[in-house]
Amino acid sequence: MKNLKAVDPQIYKLVKEEEKRQEDVLEMIPSENYASKAVLEVLGSVLNNKYSEGYPKKRYYQGNTLIDDIEILAQERAKKLFGVPHVNVQPYSGSPANTAVYFALLEPFKSKILGLSLAFGGHLTHGSPVSFSGKYFKIIPYNLDKNGLINYDEVEKLALKERPNIIVCGATAYPRIIDFKRFGEIADKVEAYLLADVSHIAGLIIGGTHPSPIPYVHIVMTTTHKTLRGPRGAMIMVTEKGLKKDPELAGKIDKAVFPGLQGGPHDNQTAAIAVSLLEASKLEFKKYSEQVVKNAKVLAEELTKSRFNLVSGGTDNHLLLIDLANKKINGALAAYALEVAGIVVNKNAVPNDPMPPFYPSGIRLGTPAITTRGIKEKEMVQIAKWINDVINEISSEVLPLDKAKRSEFWKDFKKRVEKNKKLLEIKEEVKTLCSKFSLP
Repeated sequence: MKNLKAVDPQIYKLVKEEEKRQEDVLEMIPSENYASKAVLEVLGSVLNNKYSEGYPKKRYYQGNTLIDDIEILAQERAKKLFGVPHVNVQPYSGSPANTAVYFALLEPFKSKILGLSLAFGGHLTHGSPVSFSGKYFKIIPYNLDKNGLINYDEVEKLALKERPNIIVCGATAYPRIIDFKRFGEIADKVEAYLLADVSHIAGLIIGGTHPSPIPYVHIVMTTTHKTLRGPRGAMIMVTEKGLKKDPELAGKIDKAVFPGLQGGPHDNQTAAIAVSLLEASKLEFKKYSEQVVKNAKVLAEELTKSRFNLVSGGTDNHLLLIDLANKKINGALAAYALEVAGIVVNKNAVPNDPMPPFYPSGIRLGTPAITTRGIKEKEMVQIAKWINDVINEISSEVLPLDKAKRSEFWKDFKKRVEKNKKLLEIKEEVKTLCSKFSLP
């Protein structure tokens, strides 16, 4: 990065510091991962210089012959990996991709979306009141049952009663296998489109560690980072079942992406998606996917031994959702203390959470990024011990219920935590472990 260093030493310094931070900590936010050097190289290539509004062979600008080849290659690789007849690789990220699906198929203020409630692990774009999806469409949220699981019978009852136009299956904080076949049966009964948002589990689907939605749904949306380990981007796929339901579906989706919602695609991102899809087609990626799940299961088992309350009782995929109520500590406090100790997770709401979103009762953590580094089951046992030690160390900290007192409490809490001897000892131990497992 010699050119960056010469042109803008301030940004260079910050980038190098972030690189060092990533090297020294355990990145355990389930939606984060490490892209390969090849992916990063193409993101920083001359492809960033081009404009290519339109689609391959139908561009509005000249000079796109090679860009066409790149986009077609990305499309073909995705179609082969997922087994679908049509793919759009142009969405800038997951939220715009879901927006495009709604824009293509729904009428504002009239159409209905049946999706998992944000408070129970759904995404903002699945119908949250604070999102465009909740403001412009009629939302019918479904929740998890008392065991933290999707109750498919209840989903079916809701669908039969409300007759939604689209049913969304997928989540951001659901640690169990999603029964896409059952969702497909429900959607068929009410003649709704079925959208599978597999942003979190796309890599597991490719690796064979999570069932594929392809035979049962009409549309699949996925981001291209997370378990797929590509760039920040997204894809929308139309299945054979989708084309059978609506022969014009692929065209509707493409028109919604461009010119409906976006201008020119990010060609460096498209190429990086193509690279990551090639990487995902290798045997090594299948082994990686399997190890992600193995690591998550061991982590779940070890934390359960230390009396952590895992929502749904465990995990079948890459993530864990932990309700810290029995530990007498708030999720926001826990996430901050863990970061001080070199373990990066995120605070997260749990089902029926009595606390506000910024101070939720739980934390969400996962294994995609640390598995990319080569960490396996043996290390997961130690990581679980560190997590338990951190939580025990701050268990006496009580978040004030009075909003007016929280600001002052946070200042004092951060000072105490950042000087906590035990947490700083763990931080050094984490660094030592990380030094044995380099970034890609």
